[in-house]
Amino acid sequence: MSEKNDETEIWERARADSGEAFAELFRRHREAVFRRALALVDRTQDAEDALAVAFFELWRKRRSVLLVDGTVLPWLLVTVANTARNQRRGGMRYRRLLAAMPRSDARDAEHEAVQAIETEVLGIRLREVLATLDPKDAALLTLTALDGLTVADAAPLVGLKAGAARTRLMRARRRLQQDLGSNPSHIPWFLSEGERA
Repeated sequence: MSEKNDETEIWERARADSGEAFAELFRRHREAVFRRALALVDRTQDAEDALAVAFFELWRKRRSVLLVDGTVLPWLLVTVANTARNQRRGGMRYRRLLAAMPRSDARDAEHEAVQAIETEVLGIRLREVLATLDPKDAALLTLTALDGLTVADAAPLVGLKAGAARTRLMRARRRLQQDLGSNPSHIPWFLSEGERA
């Protein structure tokens, strides 16, 4: 073994918490450790991750790691190989899990996303428009459409007779329909269906 390859002095400084010495070891062995990792994984990113883990473990275990023939390279190569194999096994498990999961068609997913956004926007607009109604009209609409009461049951709760409540509810629905737009898909079901008696 040549003195050039002897890392005993650098390793002793690294073990004594010298970041500079550890950086020197990284510079010396990065390429060899990376090549070993790359031979065992599918993606460059995975090899870089394995490289980082190997050097992190070297730093973490620096008090117990022993040099082989005056260098830490053998320890690093074994560690990166184990790390890369574990990553590969983990990646295979992950890919099998993904393959087993039910998939929705991309168009279906896009359609669902658009519908969710439209529903959220409609909810905001509906709250804004409801806030502009007379409080009794808004209460009537809520009681009949959301709480499921008949107009006759809801009327006395807001201080109206059934006939007056029916007229006010019809006007409130018409106003909401106008304010929300004429596209039928943008009109909530409770604004387009007839009143419950």
